[in-house]
Amino acid sequence: MSLPPFHLAFPVDDLAAARRFYGELLGCPEGRSADEWVDFDLHGHQIVAHLAPEEARIRATNRVDGDEVPVPHFGIVLRMKEWKALAARLEQAGVEFVIAPTVRFEGQAGEQATMFFLDPAGNALEFKAMADPARLFARN
Repeated sequence: MSLPPFHLAFPVDDLAAARRFYGELLGCPEGRSADEWVDFDLHGHQIVAHLAPEEARIRATNRVDGDEVPVPHFGIVLRMKEWKALAARLEQAGVEFVIAPTVRFEGQAGEQATMFFLDPAGNALEFKAMADPARLFARN
């Protein structure tokens, strides 16, 4: 199944820091850019960092499986091998996790490895991998 790419625009307070974080640390190739925004390719999806310092660092949380999950957040569902490699790379880089790499909903249809961390502007990201990728939207 081929999925259409999604597009997400989000605020940042420093485009150079966004380029280092998304481009260098997460390995997202850079696309088009201007003085106030830059496109990144997040696994085939277009994410756009827009310079909007007054909007950065605003977030709340919701309780999920015992953790305070940052809202809003965005990310991607990886294959387990890729997720483990990214978790190791982030740990090695000294990234401070909001929710450290962990498994949630163990033994349930939605069992997943997940981790939450912030970009330099305070935007929350979640990267996850499903124990059974076919069950991404399973209810039970």
